[in-house]
Amino acid sequence: MARYLITGGAGFIGSHLCGSFLNQGHEVICMDNYSTGAQQNIANFASNRRFTFMDHNVSRYIEVQQALDFVLHFASPASPVDYLELPIPTLKVGSLGTHNALGLAKAKNAVFLLASTSEVYGDPLVRPQNEEYWGNVNPVGPRGVYDEAKRFAEAMTMAYHRYHGLDTRIVRIFNTYGPRMRMRDGRVVPNFIMQALNGEPLTVYGQGGQTRSFQYVDDLVAGIQRLLASGEHYPVNIGNPHEMTVLQFAEKILELTGSTSEIVYRPLPQDDPQVRQPDIAKARKLLGWEPKVELDEGLTKTIEYFRSRLQEQEA
Repeated sequence: MARYLITGGAGFIGSHLCGSFLNQGHEVICMDNYSTGAQQNIANFASNRRFTFMDHNVSRYIEVQQALDFVLHFASPASPVDYLELPIPTLKVGSLGTHNALGLAKAKNAVFLLASTSEVYGDPLVRPQNEEYWGNVNPVGPRGVYDEAKRFAEAMTMAYHRYHGLDTRIVRIFNTYGPRMRMRDGRVVPNFIMQALNGEPLTVYGQGGQTRSFQYVDDLVAGIQRLLASGEHYPVNIGNPHEMTVLQFAEKILELTGSTSEIVYRPLPQDDPQVRQPDIAKARKLLGWEPKVELDEGLTKTIEYFRSRLQEQEA
């Protein structure tokens, strides 16, 4: 049995990791300040004696009494809506928060895993994006607070590995979806599903020709666990290489929800990536990992989750 501390553990991905590790018999300390996480995401774990919740902002010094085997740093706003509304907290959690989490891992002699993102590639000039690509990021644009926070976090993580000998991992997460995403998250999956279920027009930015690649959260959790078990210190892409346009994705949501909503077009936000497709050759070779859940299967589960949440609100 190991003990995991997960910052941002009440968030979408963090809560799925909490559940997975608990199901395997491990102890989990979930650290969150509910900035973008939700108590509902971890409510099912509250009665588990191996689960502990700590209400704490990781941008402040972290103190934990227990021994730790793993520190997973997932705390951060992750939606454009969030980090445009919370630009300074986003920068702080990527810099101060990462520093504090790394310091904790060093003090506890724990393995450290950083949740990085495909956004470190910015609006990429190569396709698909592999881990050797340095990216095309606008550091002073509105999205820079998230992109550069994560790029700094990667640099800080590698510095702790090289200078202090800390055992570190870096996962670059591509578009991930599934139950426990927030209904008003602002990202394309919950946006389209909520609009379709409410009979509202689906909002496509630009002409919808920009591409995305969507992976189900269970696949991501499996990839993260394999990465933790590996000895790889450099970044590893975890995502689904199946690429589709945003317009195609909107049509898929209409098909699966049975909605008659129309599609409307709005101006493209500044620095919105035009392509997003992971090269997962490294994950395949190093981890023996690739996504298993088909898009229709994952989206059906996600749609049912959102439908049930809407019914709860109406009850």
